[in-house]
Amino acid sequence: MSIVIRKIHANEYSILENFLYHAIYIPPGEEYPEYDIIFQPEIYVYVKDFGKKDDFGVVAQIHGEIVGAAWTRIIPAYGNIDENTPELAISVLPQYRNQGIGRLLMLALFDLLRNSGYERTSLLVQKNNPAVEFYLRLGYEITEEKLDHVGHEDYIMVKKLR
Repeated sequence: MSIVIRKIHANEYSILENFLYHAIYIPPGEEYPEYDIIFQPEIYVYVKDFGKKDDFGVVAQIHGEIVGAAWTRIIPAYGNIDENTPELAISVLPQYRNQGIGRLLMLALFDLLRNSGYERTSLLVQKNNPAVEFYLRLGYEITEEKLDHVGHEDYIMVKKLR
């Protein structure tokens, strides 16, 4: 399997909606929410009008199909810590998970952010999400615990890029 990791093109920004939906953590035994959940303002902010000065993204392609995306924005969202730190979102289509694609996406995005002058990046993740361990392995540190808008226990995590 040949994986290509590259910057997202402007004509591909609309695919981030689908990846935003797949970025929603669903604990085992729970059902996926309706797709239109992503259009709630507190969620849609992660993709709305993507392509501004502080927006960065990379995608993973296999045989020409985009199977994963990681992107950052400086937005007033769940994992925002300040006006200088981009918040990261990542999603790999379910059938392509646990194959190293997420790690490749993250490393490429870290390089892109570092080369663009950013010092760190943040993210928000539910405490019970197995991805917490993934983020810790990539150098993120837990900086805060909080409840989200629906009462889930979350971590804000920060990674220093320099």
